[in-house]
Amino acid sequence: MHTLVHPYVIERWKRASLTPVCGVHAGCGSETQAEECEPTSRAEFAGGPEGGPFGVRRPLRFLAFKLGLREDQVAELARILNDLKTERAQASVEDRRALAMLADAVSGESFDNELAKQASSLREQEAARLSQAVVTALASIHKLLDAEQRRRLAYLIRTGTVMF
Repeated sequence: MHTLVHPYVIERWKRASLTPVCGVHAGCGSETQAEECEPTSRAEFAGGPEGGPFGVRRPLRFLAFKLGLREDQVAELARILNDLKTERAQASVEDRRALAMLADAVSGESFDNELAKQASSLREQEAARLSQAVVTALASIHKLLDAEQRRRLAYLIRTGTVMF
């Protein structure tokens, strides 16, 4: 049996999944604006396989557009986001290590309480380290932006468009 999809549903899907970086949606804005923009999937802003909210290129481009950054600001923001991405990757590695330790703690004849405590401690330390890295990144971004750009970034963070 074939399922028929109403043309309206197809059009809504296209608008939701093929939104240009510049914010001109399919069918909205002038043709000139639409030609200047590159269509992209919203999933690219949601995070990569690491599960973090920032990948590499697309989020940087998104923030550069939304905040109206200059070239020098874009370069510095790229460095900051790259450092944060590295910290997130390290936290992911440490989390997998802690999970392996927990698995080892329950796999023996008796529960290894000491190994479980070490795994829990490792997770806590890594969470604190990652939290500090986010605070450091936000402080660096704050210094980089002017007052209007900081206001825009705060709005993006409040609305959940950008997550750190």
